[in-house]
Amino acid sequence: MKIFGIDPGYAIVGWGVIDYKNTAFTTIAYGAITTKAGVAPERRLQIIYEELDRLLKLYKPDAVAVEELFFNTNQKTAIMVAEARGVIILAAVNNGVEIFEYTPLQVKQSVVGYGRAEKAQVIMMTTRILGLKSAPKPDDTADALAIAVCHAHTGASRLGKFYNIQ
Repeated sequence: MKIFGIDPGYAIVGWGVIDYKNTAFTTIAYGAITTKAGVAPERRLQIIYEELDRLLKLYKPDAVAVEELFFNTNQKTAIMVAEARGVIILAAVNNGVEIFEYTPLQVKQSVVGYGRAEKAQVIMMTTRILGLKSAPKPDDTADALAIAVCHAHTGASRLGKFYNIQ
């Protein structure tokens, strides 16, 4: 199963593509879509959409795993990231790829085994699980790969399909 993980953002959208077969991981590609401050908001959203659309067409994933938003402070930032997340979901839908969403707690639990793990622990375990020589940069890219790993561990489970668990 080819999984495209996405860490939504407005300035930086982390992405990573992994293949998961028979409990083995292969890292295909990863990176970040960036938009610069000072560019019109609608243009920044367009850049995110167009680049993600290009990547989805290039890698043709079986699933897109996206982190759910969690904000407890800045409402303006939350709205901007939510708008970016909207174009991310639109790109996946327009490419006919099924979307799966995971909370930060679910990602940490799946990758580290502890839902309150620190960011550094998640990055270290993601790097180790995927057999990478060094941690992906920026951190948003490592987060996207962690989200893909989370989907491989949970959403790709055949148990849920066997027992028709939704």
